[in-house]
Amino acid sequence: MVSFAWPWAAILLPLPLFIRWFIPVRAKLAGELTVSDDVLLFPAVNRLAHAFQQGQAAVPIQSWFRRLLHILLWLMMVVSVMQPQVLKKHTQVSSRGYDLMLAVDVSRSMLALDFKVEQQAVNRMAVVKAVVGEFIDQRKGDRVGLILFGEGAYVQAPLTLDGQVVKRMLQQAVPTMAGNGTAIGDAIGLAVKKLKDRPAESRVLLLLTDGENTAGSLQPLDAAKLAKQFSIRIYTVGVGSLGNQKGEVDFPDLSGRITKQKMKIDERLLKDIAKASNGSYFRATDTKALEAIYEKINSLEKTEIKRESVLVPESLYRWPLAAAMMVMLLLAGLSLGRGGQW
Repeated sequence: MVSFAWPWAAILLPLPLFIRWFIPVRAKLAGELTVSDDVLLFPAVNRLAHAFQQGQAAVPIQSWFRRLLHILLWLMMVVSVMQPQVLKKHTQVSSRGYDLMLAVDVSRSMLALDFKVEQQAVNRMAVVKAVVGEFIDQRKGDRVGLILFGEGAYVQAPLTLDGQVVKRMLQQAVPTMAGNGTAIGDAIGLAVKKLKDRPAESRVLLLLTDGENTAGSLQPLDAAKLAKQFSIRIYTVGVGSLGNQKGEVDFPDLSGRITKQKMKIDERLLKDIAKASNGSYFRATDTKALEAIYEKINSLEKTEIKRESVLVPESLYRWPLAAAMMVMLLLAGLSLGRGGQW
């Protein structure tokens, strides 16, 4: 069905009539001009008069045709301004899925080299990118978002069905990009803000960190209690191996040398956060431990996501505008045939 975005523009249709009625036309002004008494002497006056009479006979037909073209031209121009459009119906299919927010620690401690892939030492951030990236690929029908946190917490990707965008944002993350600290409480609080308006049964926060809460204005347990109020399950993951007997792991210093540093994961805090929100805690000492989260989240009940049908307007102004241009070309051709007079 065709409708108009600017139907009020139809008031322009009678504008040419008002101009004709209230502004003297050139033909009326021409009749008021004085005629000189000079006489033109021409030896073939009879033939000239005869030719003039033949031309006059054809003028009425051409005149009405030109008037019709002028009317059509104005009509098409006004219709184009009125923005004709057709409403096309787009129906979205219902689906079932989670609202899953990923909160990933990007503090400097994520540079620790305590994971091995194919006998090669890799840092914690690289392992998180690989395993969580694969996890995102498996989230068919789920809305996934990404929060990166260090000294503060920042939304890198809002909840979206386009998991590849979230995965790309995660791959671009680097340690220390949000500072050297670890604001666990702020990350949980920001996730609660983004998840609280989603269906209650599908709200899930996956928190990955390798340290203790050392920054931020919100205490982690207070944030966890807030998450429970909004029925948000928090699955906490402590990323990092146990290290040597002293609890030390390889860590690159600012000059690039590998040194031994002791890095403690506050497992008690992460367990309390998970317990306070009816979630679970995982210790990711290797990639298999991270993969164990898949089965746990897949055991949750998925919620029905209803997508409404929407009417999307498709503009049709090009067609009347093209018709107006064709009429203008036709009038131009007629004017050339009459010596440039329309």
